[in-house]
Amino acid sequence: MDHSEILAWLKETNEERLDKLWRNTDVVRKQYVGDEVHLRGLIEISNYCVRQCGYCGLRRDNGKLERYRMTADEIMACVREAEGYGYGTVVLQSGEDYGIETEWLADIVRRIKAETGLAVTLSMGERPNEDLEVWRQAGADRYLLRFETSAPTLYRLIHPSVPGKTSDRIAILRKLREIGYEVGSGVMIGIPGQTYESIARDIELFRQLDLDMIGVGPYIPHPATPLGIGQWKSAIPADEQAPNTEEMTYKVIALARIVCPEANIPSTTALATINTATGRELGLMRGANVVMPNLTPPQYRANYEIYPAKACIKETGPDCHRCLLRRIESIGRRPGKGRGDRSAFSNGLEKKAGF
Repeated sequence: MDHSEILAWLKETNEERLDKLWRNTDVVRKQYVGDEVHLRGLIEISNYCVRQCGYCGLRRDNGKLERYRMTADEIMACVREAEGYGYGTVVLQSGEDYGIETEWLADIVRRIKAETGLAVTLSMGERPNEDLEVWRQAGADRYLLRFETSAPTLYRLIHPSVPGKTSDRIAILRKLREIGYEVGSGVMIGIPGQTYESIARDIELFRQLDLDMIGVGPYIPHPATPLGIGQWKSAIPADEQAPNTEEMTYKVIALARIVCPEANIPSTTALATINTATGRELGLMRGANVVMPNLTPPQYRANYEIYPAKACIKETGPDCHRCLLRRIESIGRRPGKGRGDRSAFSNGLEKKAGF
């Protein structure tokens, strides 16, 4: 699929043709990653962040947010919960929090690897190469860092750099691969000023980076942010602005599956937020093969507020687990077993393992 084809599908509005895209994508998904839906236990270990991203509720200057950092024992209790449910992976996620010391997190990773058979995914933002290397040596398997948009001007606008530090997430993603991580990234859909052309380039970048995991979600601004209160408006023509709709998100998931057929692609909580009834199911039916049940303790979960009104905010770990199993089974799929590494088969032939 070349650039013009990707762009045409992003702009497609004919329901019959889109039905054909959904069907074809589901065939690709079944061929390359099968019918298993892998569950990754998400643990949001800190909501501190040094960044000032224009849309995110965790941004440094949001003084209304009650901040927290989980203790090592609290994190390990969540890890054991994930293991008890039969998940193959835990995802430790935070804001870009330098209060999370390098060795402290390395010790936790070592504990997880010594005491369980779980894979460990980290999502800690833009950390120095030295930190990334220490965590990899401790046993971390995967690292998730979304580039959000490949348009440099738009990226700088919504993701201002920390003073004295230039942000280059593409370079970090390549460094993560060099260090030995399995690499995940992704984008937001419908950022003000984001064109269809820009999203087509994002999808081509997925392929160039050979991503092991691709996360795609709609742009949902937090009201305590510059974008959320309308301080900045897009200057591009309305017919060039990509919408932050449910359908547009499904298009990007589907096209990501086609250009990166072996990647693991989650049906995200953001999709469930804009369609609480069937958002996750439709994501799974249009290319996704992963869900991420939230294991963050209830006393912290509401304060990990990247965007408002997040789905399942009051559910406990057991509630989330049971709900997702029902949703997976309702569409004729089955929960995955094991770590859920990047697909190692195509037409029955083994390939490299990864995300």
